[in-house]
Amino acid sequence: MQTVLSATDIAFFENLLGNRQQVGDAIDSHYASDHTEDFVFYPAIVVKPETTEEVAAIMKYCYENNLIVTPSGARTGLSGGALADQGGVLLSLERMNKIINIDEKNHQVITEPGVVTEALQMAVKEKGLFYPPDPASKGSCFIGGNIAENSGGPKAVKYGVTKDWVLNLEVVLPNGEIMWTGANVIKNATGYNLTQLIIGSEGTLAVVTKIVLRLIPHPTHTLLLLVPFRKGEEACEAVGKIFMEGIIPSGLEYMDRDAIVFTLPFVDDAPDILKDDHDAHLLIELDGFNLDVMMQDCEKIMAIVEQFDIDEILFAETEAQKESLWRLRRKIGESVKSHSIYKEEDTVVPRYELPALLRKVKALAAEYGFTPVCYGHAGDGNLHVNIIKGNLSDQAWNEELPKAIRELFTEVVRLGGTISGEHGIGLVQKEYMDIAFGAAQLDLMRAIKNTFDPKGLLNPGKVLPSKGN
Repeated sequence: MQTVLSATDIAFFENLLGNRQQVGDAIDSHYASDHTEDFVFYPAIVVKPETTEEVAAIMKYCYENNLIVTPSGARTGLSGGALADQGGVLLSLERMNKIINIDEKNHQVITEPGVVTEALQMAVKEKGLFYPPDPASKGSCFIGGNIAENSGGPKAVKYGVTKDWVLNLEVVLPNGEIMWTGANVIKNATGYNLTQLIIGSEGTLAVVTKIVLRLIPHPTHTLLLLVPFRKGEEACEAVGKIFMEGIIPSGLEYMDRDAIVFTLPFVDDAPDILKDDHDAHLLIELDGFNLDVMMQDCEKIMAIVEQFDIDEILFAETEAQKESLWRLRRKIGESVKSHSIYKEEDTVVPRYELPALLRKVKALAAEYGFTPVCYGHAGDGNLHVNIIKGNLSDQAWNEELPKAIRELFTEVVRLGGTISGEHGIGLVQKEYMDIAFGAAQLDLMRAIKNTFDPKGLLNPGKVLPSKGN
């Protein structure tokens, strides 16, 4: 595998793309990083194709000349999956940014991978349609990256994650061959499900160039509650009880005290929500078409949470209040990152095990001396655990903390969960994959990778651990 380019290689890309490439010292620094910790890896070249045919030509050339290729989108990821840590070619899909067709009759949309997720949502909303997956970075992340990571977001609790909305994919294989993985239909029992295999594969099997998504009618009403708890574990307990009553919120988010403290300065219009005795908050959203039914569910939720030690519930009465509260929630990750060196673990357990997971996080924090900041999609058991370095020594951070993370993941799996709910494995979690999978499963994944990419040129060194694990 080649990580550097020859003059012949550079001439090929210049002839194919003109000025839609950057080489060496001319590469903008933002192509070297994503949102994962403080990683910086420069590729040898950045190429920016505009068509599937150009992607195919790039992949074919790289395959024949043994050049490493790393697919890249908006680089908002949190696991380093789109970083060119081994040099070579960074294949940026930013210019493949067209919504090709919104099919109102069949409730489908065909899009290129470089479309920003929120832009896609707004475009279909104009037609009265709804694409629910909404990662926190929806205002900047690309739909192609959502495919690569099988992204979720707050609405996953009711509507599922990215994989639940994808009907078909056009992909380019590592050797440059173009193919569709499925069909543009709801039901498909024809052969192996290659579409779902590509989703969540983090750009290690193929490059996605077109995406067919299903849509539904857009809900006409939303209700939003913010519930302050004096004990974080009770907030987690309340989550399970809400679902036991047969209520399915469109969002049910957990925010601990430190998450809100870190984030409030970044939200100018945030309401005054934090008191000295607040340990955690639940942000609960309902959506639908019948406001009377939604109000009945809202009253049931209030009756449930009032069984716990809570403060006064805030009911968002205006769209501006709703937007402010959601802005607070969505800015937590960015705010924590600006505060300190940190690591973010994307744990997920069955929702009734959330209190046990939170207790384990606190116990590990006390044992290893780190500060945890917890928030996430409590409704589907997905707790983001931000580990703040603070006053930890470099030795403790680099040598002791991995032991704590391994303990955390071991407990997560024991509770019936797994080590990543929506951020993916990428670079940072691959050496923990043995906790979630046995040797036979990992060998099968390696065999799948080898079938798609026999030369190991497409995003190598991601997802799968070294053979010793």
